[in-house]
Amino acid sequence: MAFYNGLFDGLGLRDWCNAGASHGPMSMAELLKRAKEANDTSGPSLVDAPFPSLDALHDACQAIPRTRDLTSGIESTFLYLRVGLKRVLDPVTQPLSWLLDFSLRVVDVVPWWVLVIALLVIVYLASRSWPILGLVTVSLLALGFVDHLHYALQTMVIVFACTLICIVIGIPVGVVMSKSKHMERFTLPILDMLQTLPSFVYLIPLIFLFSVTESKLYGIAIILYAVVPVIRLTNLGVRMVDGNVGEAADAFGLDPWQKLIKVELPLALPSIMAGVNQTIMMSLSMVVIASLVSAPGLGVLVLRGINNLELGVGLVAGFGIVLLAINFDRVSKASMSRVNSTLQHRGGGH
Repeated sequence: MAFYNGLFDGLGLRDWCNAGASHGPMSMAELLKRAKEANDTSGPSLVDAPFPSLDALHDACQAIPRTRDLTSGIESTFLYLRVGLKRVLDPVTQPLSWLLDFSLRVVDVVPWWVLVIALLVIVYLASRSWPILGLVTVSLLALGFVDHLHYALQTMVIVFACTLICIVIGIPVGVVMSKSKHMERFTLPILDMLQTLPSFVYLIPLIFLFSVTESKLYGIAIILYAVVPVIRLTNLGVRMVDGNVGEAADAFGLDPWQKLIKVELPLALPSIMAGVNQTIMMSLSMVVIASLVSAPGLGVLVLRGINNLELGVGLVAGFGIVLLAINFDRVSKASMSRVNSTLQHRGGGH
């Protein structure tokens, strides 16, 4: 650190640096470093100078905080604000806990065959495709054959509940973004952060805010991770509506609300459905990670396989998640195709 020592000495900041020095006992590493610097008579060299990080600068000037001082400060600030944040977030997020707890309670109480039949009916109404219905049926039978059906149903209801919340939040936010450039400029950096933040990082602040026994803990993490596609694609879909269509709607005397409901949203529906498809897939991937904070479902078996080195348990549960992902993808894409064909027929009819 001779280079930075010389730099601070040359700038006349040595008194300031010494004023910020701690006078406690030095560690063995610090004593060895001091001895090495005392024996080094070659003088400061720019070639050998380390990157001016906080730790490197602190070694030369102890008035500068270290990196661990920065991280400790962030942690202390968050813990100081935690009580206020929890007081605000608890009532706002409590309905999410009720929805998730109710959904999981339904899986525990309702007979499995009723749930399977209801699920198959929903699949057929959404896709109107016998091959897809057959795929879902075979997948559920395979999961039941290896005693994973209950875990799979838990995973599905969590995905459904969180996807519903994402749609309720994401579509209005996307519409507002499409109508306001200021809102778009404000929201896009937040969406970029949510989309690039590692999925494990979502869990860190939530663990400090909520109890691990509260389902809202993993529900919020799933929603934050999965809501981005539906917001982005709703914004994109509404913005890409042909301007001539908007002019025609204005010519018919539609007010902005009628124009949005009757013209823009129906035309943007394929893009919105694509966003919902991606949200479903991202919710499923986050459910597995959320098993680290008590989220039930197939992710629990994957975590058990990792913790106990049970290769078979982890692989079978992972294969079950793959089956669910394929089923979600096929059903949602079939629904998108139906929406597109319906819109084309209506457009052709007019």
